[in-house]
Amino acid sequence: MTVLLYCFTVLIWGTTWIAISVQSEYTSPPVAIFWRMGISALLLGAILLATRKMKWLSARDHAFCLLQGATVFGINFLCFYTAAKYVNSGLECLIFSTSIFFNAINSWIFLKQRPSMNFFPAATLGVSGIFLLFSRDLLAADVDTNFLKGIGLCVLGTFAFSIGNLIGTRNQLNRLCVFTTTTYAMGYAALIMLALSLAFKLDIYPSLESAFLISLAHLAIFGSVVAFTVYFSLIGRIGSANAAYTTLLFPLVALTISTIYEGFEWTTASMAGAILIFSGVMVLFTKPGALVPRFQILSQLFSARKTS
Repeated sequence: MTVLLYCFTVLIWGTTWIAISVQSEYTSPPVAIFWRMGISALLLGAILLATRKMKWLSARDHAFCLLQGATVFGINFLCFYTAAKYVNSGLECLIFSTSIFFNAINSWIFLKQRPSMNFFPAATLGVSGIFLLFSRDLLAADVDTNFLKGIGLCVLGTFAFSIGNLIGTRNQLNRLCVFTTTTYAMGYAALIMLALSLAFKLDIYPSLESAFLISLAHLAIFGSVVAFTVYFSLIGRIGSANAAYTTLLFPLVALTISTIYEGFEWTTASMAGAILIFSGVMVLFTKPGALVPRFQILSQLFSARKTS
């Protein structure tokens, strides 16, 4: 059962990126996010009410849910939905996988939790990988400013997601029901996006094109309600540390889909960059002190080959 939950989480979140790319073709980001978060909040709220698992929250807790919704489901999605016009969906997902580095930095800044000794070598691998991944575009004589804008938006969205994670950590430390806080956070995000849409006089009615409706259903039902439920169940079974490995795996799904449907072209530099990013994420997940023995073993093997 655990293996199925793990695979289900990876497959769902790995396919949401292409759905975001599809949605961005039919409507503006605030409107798309409004419908996604609105449907998700209503569905999850209905389930909690039907099962009598909706919990009472204080005014202070609601304020933190509002902040969580504004960051995780608001700014984060707004950045990635907008960036989908300029950056390949697979690359968006790969940049998002570096959120664990932002989590470590923000925990250090706001919670005074020093990162593990693995953080700096992991971050070096991650930053080097991102540079290699985009080196062809960054070093081109005629740099595409929209492409740079897309990368910047992805980084900003990842940072916002990380800030929202800190708020989620605060909620869990206060023993609040994760499903309840998530429902309210989604609802507040929907209201924020509705306010933005009305302020900028955007057409809030959804597109009736089949591609948009299918992608909306996938994002709202599977990408939000089902995926979060499965992921939290996974955490209950194997712990948050092991469940977090999904961030290492679902970019593989997104990149595969992007290669097939969006025609993403792999170069030696981009492949090396992707490998470095994955390596950095894996290093950060490795238990402190376990890296040195592994590097010593590799060094011994290399020396043995060299002398033979």
